[in-house]
Amino acid sequence: MSKAKEVKYIFKVVPHAKQRYETLGDWIPGRPAQLIASKLNNADYEFLIMLHELVEHELCKKKGINDREIVAFDKKFERERMMGMHSATAEPGDNPHSPYRREHRFATRIERLVAKQMGIKWKTYERQINKIWARQESRYISYRR
Repeated sequence: MSKAKEVKYIFKVVPHAKQRYETLGDWIPGRPAQLIASKLNNADYEFLIMLHELVEHELCKKKGINDREIVAFDKKFERERMMGMHSATAEPGDNPHSPYRREHRFATRIERLVAKQMGIKWKTYERQINKIWARQESRYISYRR
């Protein structure tokens, strides 16, 4: 009789509005960890977001960077975005004050390499992703005035 394998990850694609905060990709630690991408109607793009989240999750786990501090930083960043302190396309993980900046940026490098191998032009991918952020930006314009 063989022993059942432990499930370490659950991969999910959800409507963007179902994310736990304003993000295209998220990871939630646990057993199993959840890796979540916003639905983009493009399986390759959703895969790239999941890959980014997987790499970022593992690196953060190894460095002892926990979900609470990341979510707190990301939510603060989004509040600041609403006040006009960050552009619509700025990513919290790229911010110099981000507690997971190195891990995020490394995950982005891996994401870019795999996109290239898949024949996906990074600029095209970014444009599609930025369309979601642009829709969010329009929600904030009236708040800023």
